[in-house]
Amino acid sequence: MPHRIIIINGPNINLLGERDQSQYGKLTFDELKEKCLKISKSLNIEIEFYQSNIEGEIVTKIQDSRNIYDGVIINAAGFTHSSVSIRDALEIINKPTIELHISNIHKREEFRQKSLISDVVTGIICGLGVNGYILAIEAMKEMIEDGNR
Repeated sequence: MPHRIIIINGPNINLLGERDQSQYGKLTFDELKEKCLKISKSLNIEIEFYQSNIEGEIVTKIQDSRNIYDGVIINAAGFTHSSVSIRDALEIINKPTIELHISNIHKREEFRQKSLISDVVTGIICGLGVNGYILAIEAMKEMIEDGNR
């Protein structure tokens, strides 16, 4: 039976390819989704690729995920720095979780350097561009198989 993971994307990730390409690269959101689906299939992992610009929808998706998926990868985007609600939802799910950022948040503006979710996730990937998604999928498979939470 394949592992099931969800990749949750926050605000403005749907505009990849249009946004500041020096930070986020040229790949579009749909191209990123296809790339993730392809790698997950090769690893025998089922993924759902989700994006919302609305904080409450992300919270609900995280809550619903606790009974459906084996692990959660989240690029909370701008909500990383402001959402206590997303942090609390991640803390509750008790599944392996990876916080993901396309850019290196530690090299950016001061307000972007603080993550409200880092202390409740299993691991963090940042600054590796969209390749971070591939690394997160591969790492999540190992985390699930090793029981790492």
